[in-house]
Amino acid sequence: MKTLYLLFSILGMMGVVKADETKAREVLVALISSSSKSEEARYVEDLTELGDPIIANVVASWRVGEISYSKSQDKVYIVSGFETYEDLLTGAVISPAGDRAIDRPSRKLRKKLSRIVDFLDLKSPDLEKRMAASRKFGSSQKPEFIEVLREFEAKQDDPEVAAAFRESIAMSLLENGTRDERIQSVKLLGDTYVFAARDNIAKILKDASSGETVDEELVSSCKSALISIDGRQDLLDIVGTLFRGLSTGSVLLLVSYGLAITFGQMGVINMAHGEFIALGGYSVYLVQNYVLKHFGESSVMYEWYFVIALPIAFGVTALAGCLLEKGLIQFLYKRPLESLLATWAVSMIMQQALRLYFGAANVSVSSPEWLSGSYDFGGVMMSYNRIALIVFAIFVVIVTSLLLSKTNWGLHVRATMQNRQMASSLGVPSSRVNMLTFAFGSGLAGLAGAFIAQIGNVGPSMGQTYIVDSFMVVVVGGVGNLMGTAISSLGIGLVDQGLQPLLGPVMGKISVLFGIILFLQFRPGGIFPARSRSLDD
Repeated sequence: MKTLYLLFSILGMMGVVKADETKAREVLVALISSSSKSEEARYVEDLTELGDPIIANVVASWRVGEISYSKSQDKVYIVSGFETYEDLLTGAVISPAGDRAIDRPSRKLRKKLSRIVDFLDLKSPDLEKRMAASRKFGSSQKPEFIEVLREFEAKQDDPEVAAAFRESIAMSLLENGTRDERIQSVKLLGDTYVFAARDNIAKILKDASSGETVDEELVSSCKSALISIDGRQDLLDIVGTLFRGLSTGSVLLLVSYGLAITFGQMGVINMAHGEFIALGGYSVYLVQNYVLKHFGESSVMYEWYFVIALPIAFGVTALAGCLLEKGLIQFLYKRPLESLLATWAVSMIMQQALRLYFGAANVSVSSPEWLSGSYDFGGVMMSYNRIALIVFAIFVVIVTSLLLSKTNWGLHVRATMQNRQMASSLGVPSSRVNMLTFAFGSGLAGLAGAFIAQIGNVGPSMGQTYIVDSFMVVVVGGVGNLMGTAISSLGIGLVDQGLQPLLGPVMGKISVLFGIILFLQFRPGGIFPARSRSLDD
């Protein structure tokens, strides 16, 4: 029922928009073909009540002589191309025929039409465009706009639009109003947290405080408004920092979770983990190109290509992890230095292979419609792709925890991690467990690459940006402890985003690294010290 209601609402809105355009065309035709000043005045008055964008287009064409009037056919035409015309009333495109005379408006009429066009967006059916237009006129603080804004404010049915008009009127009155009007405007703008008014209110406060006689009421109103606006801004800064910290921590979590399994659970230092991230990003890129080629950007398939790409990215990187474990890693268990050097060599080979196949330049991945844009959370803009990233990171934590704690495979992983020989003697297929564990950790890296592709570019070395940070996250959280990895990734993300506005990006990173070093001096085992297989030697 909700879907049907939404569909009927959209169709109804389209009908209203079409009706407004038809009415605008009729009035414009009548105005252009009018034969007396009284008719002209009447049609100009009718035009002021309409807000369809076609009015601006026709007026602009009329001013430069691209409007023709055929007296014999009693029709108005607008030039639409070389030797082609559009019937202004119906919109039909025709070839030239008949006696068309170029018709230009008089200077006086041009001034009236120019004023109508200036205020066109104030009557727009699009509420966002209407509010933006009101704020634009309010910010200009021109006295001639005050009465116009008041007139339009009285006609608004939507409470949010009406509030935007009131705020715009108050902005204008800060410069042009009487003392009482300025005080009321200051209070209104302070109560509604209009950040654009802060500098104007601060100027009024300075002028009111520096004269021979101080207007105590005006000064008090300005101070209260500034405290209110600044307090709101501080709150929004905190919420924005928390959101950025959560999204940064979610990226680190997705990148680090796979490493926490291969390094923490298996004791393997995999320097090629960053290249698995790149494989996930390129998997999304290839799926996107395939869908674009075979279905097109406007298709339903394109809207859901990212959902299709996620399991493909996981499968591709998991398969690559299987091949790496069977071909190399299985011979290097309990040999950390050799595994580090060998996987570093694999990392270089994979990077070069990606450069040869995809090129050295980064490639971009477009977001589908439902991941594009932002959500306005009380003044904090939260991009949909980062919201999806945070939700997916939580999903990965829950699913991984359930797999390791509630399944036989998870039981085998934990048994093999604690004591390989004992687990093997009890019938646990340690070789298969190692392969699947490494593949799962590699698959998580691919999922991380898929989401990173939505917030940045994809390139052969994209994973190298995160490899050092991910090792730090795993060590701080406690090697082998997945909950510790989740907590440390979110903590490091929040601290990093909290310090950057204060110290700058570079010093913020350095401060985070220095803090991690100090933390590990006092707690070498991380947040949750864990016993791993590497300690059994």
